[in-house]
Amino acid sequence: MAEKVILLDMFASMFGMRARVALAAKGVQYEYREEDLRNKSQLLLQSNPIHKKIPVLIHNGKPICESLVILQYIDEVWNQKYPLFPSHPYQRAQARFWADYIDKKLYDAGRKIWTKSGEELEAGKKEFVEILKQLESQLGDEAFFGGESFGFLDVALVTYSTWFHTYESCGGFSIGEHCPKLNQWVKRCLEIHFVSGSLPDPVKVYDFALVLRKVFGIDTS
Repeated sequence: MAEKVILLDMFASMFGMRARVALAAKGVQYEYREEDLRNKSQLLLQSNPIHKKIPVLIHNGKPICESLVILQYIDEVWNQKYPLFPSHPYQRAQARFWADYIDKKLYDAGRKIWTKSGEELEAGKKEFVEILKQLESQLGDEAFFGGESFGFLDVALVTYSTWFHTYESCGGFSIGEHCPKLNQWVKRCLEIHFVSGSLPDPVKVYDFALVLRKVFGIDTS
């Protein structure tokens, strides 16, 4: 029986993008379903009744929730092609640690940049740049966070790059000026066809953020 894979997602979600990149890396065919987060589908609510969030990967009728869990599941199930996790247990543990750091720190700091103004915006920018510098230090002089090859931690972080244009435009700063090595890392990642082919246009993401700013009543003048 043929496998059936469905991804419940939303185009601008950096978390959903992770699943898209991983599935593309593995060459997995799947059905993409765009969710309206203001009017969530019954399938989403049934598949993720705890958090009611995207992304949700549904594999042969069984839902898997939370993007980092989904990445690990994809890597384990479709393990014949392009392994994402390092082979050594210590390196795998380190990759999980930094991915957790990204999710606990980077999202909230970035959100402040495009949803706040004044002192809150400046605080968000400062925090965001400090987090990126910490990640840049972890990257060091390697081509990728996985060393010479693109891997799990690269997937976890590169999807945020689709929002960099939004952060820079709303915050009035340049990520490349603060973190040039990380900027070069993004360019290397985008040279990989299954990465660039899975990520949305940053300008489209920015337009989406501007619409949300109006919905939230944030001054966009």
